[in-house]
Amino acid sequence: MKTKSMLLIAGLLFIGMTSLVAKDGKTEKITVHGKCGMCKSRIEKAAKSVEGVAKASWDAAEKVLTVKYDAGTTTVLEIEQAVAKVGHDTENVRADDKVYDKLHGCCKYERPVSKKKVVIKGHEGHKH
Repeated sequence: MKTKSMLLIAGLLFIGMTSLVAKDGKTEKITVHGKCGMCKSRIEKAAKSVEGVAKASWDAAEKVLTVKYDAGTTTVLEIEQAVAKVGHDTENVRADDKVYDKLHGCCKYERPVSKKKVVIKGHEGHKH
């Protein structure tokens, strides 16, 4: 009886520990353009609004957003899309010009040269 109890406890501990490791998720660094404290707040809030993002911190000097997220729930591209939606260009997603134009004057950064970046969601971008 003691052996079965010990095995059960050991099994539960193992399952609990693997669950904790899985929830820790991935950490990635993403280049995000911006300039000031208002940008920092806006960028971090947008990143944290994505389901699966646990932490987001933007370094204004380095122009780097560090995110900790659950890779089973979201992707870096989805995080970049959320940040671009609020007016900030990222490595792979350019913010809409109309949204960028509405940013406060101190938030206007020198935009990188526009590279045509196609974001395909689902299967609508190709033929079968």
